[in-house]
Amino acid sequence: MGESGKPRDKELRESLSPEQYAVTQQDATEPPFRNEYWDNKRPGIYVDVVTGEPLFSSLDKYDSGSGWPSFTRPLEATGVVTRADRTLGTERTEVRSRQGDSHLGHVFEDGPAPTGMRYCINSAALRFIPVERLEEEGYGRYLALFRRDGG
Repeated sequence: MGESGKPRDKELRESLSPEQYAVTQQDATEPPFRNEYWDNKRPGIYVDVVTGEPLFSSLDKYDSGSGWPSFTRPLEATGVVTRADRTLGTERTEVRSRQGDSHLGHVFEDGPAPTGMRYCINSAALRFIPVERLEEEGYGRYLALFRRDGG
């Protein structure tokens, strides 16, 4: 492990698929509609494929028509960081995981209420944990979000 809790590059190359590595470490973008989670409707949370840090909830996921998983907000307000991205000749806002510094995707101001935001995220940067496995995988603190009776 590196100082930030992020695995070293050699470990990442061994543990991630080539596409996961390209997206999270080299800022690549996977193809729309041909990725694992764009149409996933199961309840649960999405975590950083590199570090396991919690990023997004299915409760904030919606079909944006873009072909990538889209969310109205991060699971934790401090769970992601943003920075200006001018690589395509236009200014976009890149989204990265806080602990692992993984490239996740981009955020746009064209999402639905209540936030008006669209976090457009690469499936290859994520690992989905279904609600029934949250406790087992160490994310039990998020179970209350999915209880209809409020807790």
